[in-house]
Amino acid sequence: MMTTQHFTTLLRGATRAPRLVAMLIVSLGGPGTAFADTPQKLLAAYAAQAGRAADAQRGQQFFTGLHGREWRCASCHGATPTQAGQHAATGKAIRPLAPAFNPDRFTEAAKAEKWFRRNCNDVVGRECTAAEKADVLAWLITLKERP
Repeated sequence: MMTTQHFTTLLRGATRAPRLVAMLIVSLGGPGTAFADTPQKLLAAYAAQAGRAADAQRGQQFFTGLHGREWRCASCHGATPTQAGQHAATGKAIRPLAPAFNPDRFTEAAKAEKWFRRNCNDVVGRECTAAEKADVLAWLITLKERP
């Protein structure tokens, strides 16, 4: 569960307007309430922190591209992360990343932050920016099951 304190930590470095929007999201549920109980709410928080709208096309490019390191996001999650993936080093199975194919994905802000931090370090050698997270999540949300 994301507390106001956790969310404030997420917003370090954000400009004043996005910070106010993000804090409003937290305040609507009150302190201690999970503000990001859907991928869409988490996306809105990342976009507010970034100070710009998310771009799904840019998210797909980030996900499938190399960033100066050995791996890309797709190395473990697959180019289209709608099916199970496999960790490139350990071989451990990874459940689908796209929320439409795994309803548990991006439903807990703290858990999403933990995995973004770990995986971004492997892929880009640093933490991802709020804009990068927003873009990737925007793309993942566009991936839907076909009837």
